[in-house]
Amino acid sequence: MTTTTLAVLVPLLPFLGAAAGLLLGRTAPGYVRPLAVLPSLTSLVLAVLVAVRQGGGQAINAATELTPTGSVPIELALHIDGFAALVAVLVGVVASCVQIYSTGYLRDDPRYPSYAALISLFTSAMLLVVYSGDLIVLLVGWEVMGICSYFLVGHYWETPEARAASIKAFLVTKLGDVPFLIGLFALATDAGSFRITTVLGTVASGGLQHPTLIALLLLAGVAGKSALFPLHTWLPDAMAGPTPVSALIHAATMVAAGIYFVARLLPVFQASSAAMVVLAVMAAVTMAGSALAALAQDDIKRVLAYSTIGQLGYMAGALAVGDRGAAVFHLLSHGAFKALLFLAAGVIIHASGTNSLAVMSRMTGLRSRAPDAYWTMTVALLALAAIPPFSGFFSKEAVLGAAEHVATGHTEHAPGSAGWIVLVAGLVTAVLTAAYATRLWLLAFHGRGVKAPDHGKEPRSMTVVLWVLAVPSLAFGLAYGRLPDWFDGRDLTPVLTTSVLGTGLALVGGIVTYGAWRHTTALAPRVPMGAVVAHPDAEPARVEAEAIASHAPMFGDVAYAPDPADPGRLLLGPLHRHAAVGFHLDAVYHVLFVRPVQAGAALVRFLDREVVDTYVRGAAALPRLLGAAVRRAQTGNVQTYVSALLAGTVVLVVAALLVATGA
Repeated sequence: MTTTTLAVLVPLLPFLGAAAGLLLGRTAPGYVRPLAVLPSLTSLVLAVLVAVRQGGGQAINAATELTPTGSVPIELALHIDGFAALVAVLVGVVASCVQIYSTGYLRDDPRYPSYAALISLFTSAMLLVVYSGDLIVLLVGWEVMGICSYFLVGHYWETPEARAASIKAFLVTKLGDVPFLIGLFALATDAGSFRITTVLGTVASGGLQHPTLIALLLLAGVAGKSALFPLHTWLPDAMAGPTPVSALIHAATMVAAGIYFVARLLPVFQASSAAMVVLAVMAAVTMAGSALAALAQDDIKRVLAYSTIGQLGYMAGALAVGDRGAAVFHLLSHGAFKALLFLAAGVIIHASGTNSLAVMSRMTGLRSRAPDAYWTMTVALLALAAIPPFSGFFSKEAVLGAAEHVATGHTEHAPGSAGWIVLVAGLVTAVLTAAYATRLWLLAFHGRGVKAPDHGKEPRSMTVVLWVLAVPSLAFGLAYGRLPDWFDGRDLTPVLTTSVLGTGLALVGGIVTYGAWRHTTALAPRVPMGAVVAHPDAEPARVEAEAIASHAPMFGDVAYAPDPADPGRLLLGPLHRHAAVGFHLDAVYHVLFVRPVQAGAALVRFLDREVVDTYVRGAAALPRLLGAAVRRAQTGNVQTYVSALLAGTVVLVVAALLVATGA
């Protein structure tokens, strides 16, 4: 079988699995789980074979014209270089792990068949984006991912949070997709083709006529899809969906698509120095702002969501300094440990019966309740904090080293200002990342108070997946010496200066957070034994209902976890309340966009009701009045009709005489 045929099957198999799952979900439920897992696993095997055959060498290209357009042709094309081959393997690994994990996590969910089919479709769409050599075909996968995220984030549509989150995710990403589509057409117009190889050839020859405009339009779509500032606000709210969906979105699909798109078309963005500086500023604000917000979150999944936004900022920063090798290296490394973090968080939530870190901090014994999650999440958090020798250290240092290289003027791939912006923001974020990673670990696993509830052991399908993902989280970074062959020959060896600075700052962030935790824990009052622990803002009736639903022990009183036990409050001080709500960006958008749209809608409704409807009602009222008048004349009395006829005859005669006399 040729490499091209194998590559076509990689996105096709999950698509066929999704179609079969939707068709057989109700009639043959016994086939749902095999149809969810086997296509993803087979696609993973084929993606590995494609990567082995591609070998980091010459890109694999194949194309066939879909249909004559009369202008710019649209082709079903493949373009598989080293980046595409490795990213496809990542997508296959994470998607397979999520499908296997979901068989246990959602084993009692009545909507599991549709959920599993949408996960397969999501995977197929991302693989189409990765392998596509034509921008229109890539756009198809791009948009299919958007609709899949809408349905999956809103999986628990009975809850208002899930409904609002799915709508928000869809609308915010569409806000970026409109200029993105315009940018694609402008790019194809300048290049005369949607083929990626042709576009890159046009850029290399200097044939791009509007590089800055095109790059900025494309960045709007990338910001929406990859949750970069200022269109990142949908991602934390998307945590209302099932935890495995979060793992898939954050690690290997959706948010990775925007970063991958810029890496694939990086020369287009490098053609404009202004666009590179804009991308650097977006990356810097995304990094630092999301790290501060993560340090103030109580929901464990929202902490991880803001963490993803921060790591996407690192990837965007690498692209802003012209090093797509470092960006994709961090994308691959982050995909492994972030999928592990979310799936381990799902186990912890099941074991504790809550998402709240404040509640977990008042429980003891959570480590023994979920030992697999404890050890694997520890590995993933160390990778997130970029502590050597875990994978996050090598990939993050590749980003910082690339920024330092540009900042000191050793390359012309990007403006020096972009290098300094990314470098400073990256070092600041390194401190904050270690701080919120340490905070999460301490609050979740080192609580003091009541015994954690016993919900039984998690299915083996959930725990085995954690250990599978722990391997690349620990060891993938050590492959940096072999990756340059796949990444345009770029050296990914950690730079001494940034390695020492980054690691030192990470250690400082972790140590300071540990000290703050010890201080706040010593001041926090003890929770009475046998109490059900709840967050201070929770309503007692809701706490009791949730405790009963999750089979939590209900003997004793409800004890509310006191806020002073959170080291994030001590570290952030007065900034905490602003960081906890994402620095009020949603409120700003509500004032700038939501209220004007609502006011415009109200005005249109008023004009429609009071002006348009008035004319419509008037047009109907006049014939009705005339009809009523004529109806009154129809009395049914023959004498009246004869009298009217004679009167009319007299009038006509008189009128005729007057006319004749006048003549």
